[in-house]
Amino acid sequence: MTAAAAGPPTDPGTTEDAQALRSLMRADLRAAMKARDREVVSALRTALAAIDNAEAVEAPAAAPADQGSEHVAGARSGVGSAEAVRRVLSAEDVRALLREQITERRTEAGGYETAGRADAADRLRREADALAAYLTP
Repeated sequence: MTAAAAGPPTDPGTTEDAQALRSLMRADLRAAMKARDREVVSALRTALAAIDNAEAVEAPAAAPADQGSEHVAGARSGVGSAEAVRRVLSAEDVRALLREQITERRTEAGGYETAGRADAADRLRREADALAAYLTP
């Protein structure tokens, strides 16, 4: 993992630190793919998708009547009508999402352990450990 090589973030709440953490995770994803480390690849893909989903904006309930299309009900028209500014997450928001991902994996690992699937439980614990490396400053 190259998480330690990046050094601690300067301020845990800035968006630059959140982008740096995401960039580090993407670089580590590429490295894990090259190394064929399935657990790390799975954990990082899921975590990056969760971050992307958290940045998505909610669709508006209904378009104003003056911006609608005459051909398709409820459609918006005009330049930039399909573009929306994404939410900006702080580094702490990203870390909270990572903590949720870790908690989910460890909870599921306990369920697999109870069901007698130690192999699946170990895999989920390794995924959780891979994500936990990004929480240490």
